[in-house]
Amino acid sequence: MTEHNPLPHTVKRDPLSNPVVTGPSSDEFLRLAETEVDVADYAGTFYAEVGGRPVFAALTKNFYASVAEDGDFRQLYPEQDLYPAQIRLQLFLEQYWGGPSTYSEHRGHPRLRMRHMPFPVNAHYRDTWLRHMNKAIDQLELPLLHAETLREYFERAAFSLVNRPD
Repeated sequence: MTEHNPLPHTVKRDPLSNPVVTGPSSDEFLRLAETEVDVADYAGTFYAEVGGRPVFAALTKNFYASVAEDGDFRQLYPEQDLYPAQIRLQLFLEQYWGGPSTYSEHRGHPRLRMRHMPFPVNAHYRDTWLRHMNKAIDQLELPLLHAETLREYFERAAFSLVNRPD
């Protein structure tokens, strides 16, 4: 397991997400990403089809390892330790693809556009993000249909998060 420093968080209540954990992830949230999940509980979902938690953990670990090697792109991530961001993405993706709802239970509604608004996402950074994610997908050696399903989702998501002109 990667060593990480637990970071404090604050809880804010609002009508859309009750509660929303704002700021860095809590230590409890980080630990939840390492608990075993029985994919049989999620039969019939893409989450179960691709292999569940180990696959999404590997995907996000590969992605953030690639990001860490990209000095320019790495500057967009405010946390010194990328592990909390890795876990947030892992748990979000698990939930999105039909797995445990841990992400929403601890962080509220995903609200991706709102959460990414503080970061300058232009076409260059969108494409850079996609390059790192596609590299991470390649490293999983998934069946072609599963890999392409992920790529299509990530492309749509990345394009929807652009919030700055070039």
